Amino acid sequence: MEDSVEDGVDQHVARWAAFWRDEPAFAPEVEGALVRMKQLLRWIERADAAEFARGEGDFTLQDYKTLHVLMVQPWPTEATPAQLAEAANVTRAAMTSRLDRLETAGLVTRAIDAGDRRRVLIRPTPQGREMWNRYIFEGMARDQAALEALSPEELTQLNAMLRKILVSLGE
Repeated sequence: MEDSVEDGVDQHVARWAAFWRDEPAFAPEVEGALVRMKQLLRWIERADAAEFARGEGDFTLQDYKTLHVLMVQPWPTEATPAQLAEAANVTRAAMTSRLDRLETAGLVTRAIDAGDRRRVLIRPTPQGREMWNRYIFEGMARDQAALEALSPEELTQLNAMLRKILVSLGE
């Protein structure tokens, strides 16, 4: 790994370090790490958005993300709209709008829960599973491209360090 290579974040941190020269609360390495993590996530989000902008028909990135939370959230392949809204970190109204689109497109179904008639359960259709399967692997390829500068050993180290941080935060 090339530690001597500088990036734009180094310049950002240097400017801040000059400004906060006498401030003991400023931690250049913390600032650098957080800004780099944010930039990495932005790169992935932009790559995903660009791919869906070129995509087919009316299937949007939000449609994919909604199918994704349905397929991978804690209650795989069956959830209430409220559970999906929580998993997707969107409002219930936004989730209702997303589910309306997916149901109209034939990608999900809504059904009354036989055990509690007040609950609605969302399930993917075979076409919804097929659409999710198609895009999940394309997304994985973009994610891998974002981290291809790291060796397998470096990825293992990065995961261990990020896990340590998340565990310390109670996540």
